[in-house]
Amino acid sequence: MLKRFISYYKPHKKLFILDMLASLLVSLIGVVYPIVTRTMLNNFIPNKKYNLIIIFGIVLLALYFVKMLLNYFIQYYGHMMGVRMQAQMRSDMFNHLEKLPYSFYDNHETGKIMSRMTNDLMDISELAHHGPENLIISTITILVSFIYLSTINIWLTLIVFTCVPLLLIISSKLRKQMRAAFKRSRESIATINASLEGSISGIRVTKAFDNAEKEKEKFEEGNEDFVAARRDSYNAMGKFHAGNTFVTDIFNVVVLIAGGLFLYSSNMNFEFADYSAFVVSIGLFISPVMTIINFTEQFQNGVTGFERFIEIMDAEPEKDAEGAEELGKADGHIELKDVVCSYDNEKEVLRGVSLDIRKGETFALVGPSGGGKTTICHLIPHFYNISSGQILIDGKDITTLTASSIRRNIGIVQQDIYLFNASIRDNILYGKLDATDDEIIAAAKRANIHDYIMTLPDGYDTQIGERGVRLSGGQKQRLSIARVFLKNPPILILDEATSALDNTTEILIRQALDELCRGRTTLVVAHRLSTIKNADEIAVVDGGKIVEQGTHEELMEKDGVYADLYKLQFRANAAM
Repeated sequence: MLKRFISYYKPHKKLFILDMLASLLVSLIGVVYPIVTRTMLNNFIPNKKYNLIIIFGIVLLALYFVKMLLNYFIQYYGHMMGVRMQAQMRSDMFNHLEKLPYSFYDNHETGKIMSRMTNDLMDISELAHHGPENLIISTITILVSFIYLSTINIWLTLIVFTCVPLLLIISSKLRKQMRAAFKRSRESIATINASLEGSISGIRVTKAFDNAEKEKEKFEEGNEDFVAARRDSYNAMGKFHAGNTFVTDIFNVVVLIAGGLFLYSSNMNFEFADYSAFVVSIGLFISPVMTIINFTEQFQNGVTGFERFIEIMDAEPEKDAEGAEELGKADGHIELKDVVCSYDNEKEVLRGVSLDIRKGETFALVGPSGGGKTTICHLIPHFYNISSGQILIDGKDITTLTASSIRRNIGIVQQDIYLFNASIRDNILYGKLDATDDEIIAAAKRANIHDYIMTLPDGYDTQIGERGVRLSGGQKQRLSIARVFLKNPPILILDEATSALDNTTEILIRQALDELCRGRTTLVVAHRLSTIKNADEIAVVDGGKIVEQGTHEELMEKDGVYADLYKLQFRANAAM
């Protein structure tokens, strides 16, 4: 893990070296004051060298001015280095998230992912800047202080430094507890973010069902867990700081007692000026020790954040098979041969499904919810891997093709439409990023949405809000259809694309879909069986199997599952 963390310093090597040099110079300038103090007490003041007192004072003031400039450099450029590293990690994480399979998002909430990309990376940024500075420079300062204090009195210095092992023992005992507590704290923050993201996204549903109290209850559960987690982390941190501060306070007591004894011992060759200088100089040692102690919380936050960052980065991305080929422009012949599929090695969702969808054919999937229809739609674009069997496009096994080339040939229109918080133009343009305005308008016309767009004050530049909140369900659907028109794929998947619409809106969208399907291989998942009566082939999917297959007329003659479903819907519609 350390090697991976250090790799993010490489693009900023020059800035890192300058930051460390500036920090080192600040530490060395800090040594000057006690040296000057000792010199004045031992030499300048007793010998009345007033000119040297003034000169040394001016030199010290000049050094402090330089120290001020160096501190500015450390604070500004050091933090900017951390921010740039954070930005690179964020880019790496986003790029990796784009490569992860559907299954990853089935098991990870959006809010928790966002927490890792924001809060965790912020802590890593602080660690990237302060970590080397605090650890390396403080270590050097401790060594320099040891050498300098030894020149004053080696025995007193050794006595003071015997407190260090006690400090290390206390630190190592409490650090493990502190690290676990801070990790739990990070997880609780991610839980709150996930809850908040879900509650805000679903605010309209909450208001519609008047369930604000329920959402508050759910949020407070996470909030209370956060408080408990922070309580544990601060409890651990409190013990850590209290224990270590107590040890550092012992240093002053040791210096006071041992120094006083040495001062009145004629054999120690220890003058009052040396004693005064040692008392002043002991801060050289205590200061970096306290810096490391105070840095521990930040270190724990940063390490925990980087661990969570690594968890995301180590998630297995989608990978094409070695030597995978480009599909090119597909004809649209799709075959499923004895396909078995299960999610996360659990219960099989599909059990031996075989289908032959010919080029240009409209093939419908019907059946009860949970039967496996949507799973089939997800397998053809290779969103998930199958357990066994084969899926072929134009006679080529999709596992031997690049996922990108497969998906370029497939257009998908779903019931649950996702639109970006952007303009109408940008949302249609998502189907073909290099399309011209004329192509966008032509796609909108074919989707029966152009006339509506032209009634808007900003036309195609109209902002539609988060998830298209300013549009009706039918308008969202037609925008998604326009997007697929622009993409112009040879294969089309319609996953219950009209099931949530009223009859009038459905007629408009049905016209657009009929136009969209013309000349394409089309797989339709339908809830309303009346909409797929004219399909070339209909398959009934139930319990992960194909239980019936044929045309509408053939299936009605069989008087089986499909006929029962159709008659049930017909009676329900007649009763309305």
